[in-house]
Amino acid sequence: MANVQYYDVILKPVITEKSMDLMADKKYTFLVHTEATKNQIKEAVEKMFEGTKVKSVNTMNLDGKKKRRGMTFGRTAKTKKAIVQLTEDSKDIEIFEGL
Repeated sequence: MANVQYYDVILKPVITEKSMDLMADKKYTFLVHTEATKNQIKEAVEKMFEGTKVKSVNTMNLDGKKKRRGMTFGRTAKTKKAIVQLTEDSKDIEIFEGL
């Protein structure tokens, strides 16, 4: 397994209607490094966003989609998505404010 640092774990937030509805329950969705573990994701969120405490982390591996260009077939890159639930007394994550 690669040596993944905490600042390399979270790639970008996922902004969809479903993820915005989950924010009411203090659940935030991120695209993460494909080799990151749940403990690494928890550590990264707590270090990157001050005052947050993670209650649980759910992850899902997404395979690449099949794509075609003319007669050539290929696949897009694999991704990993994480849904992070914060505790009740935790601060909200600021990057999602005002969306």
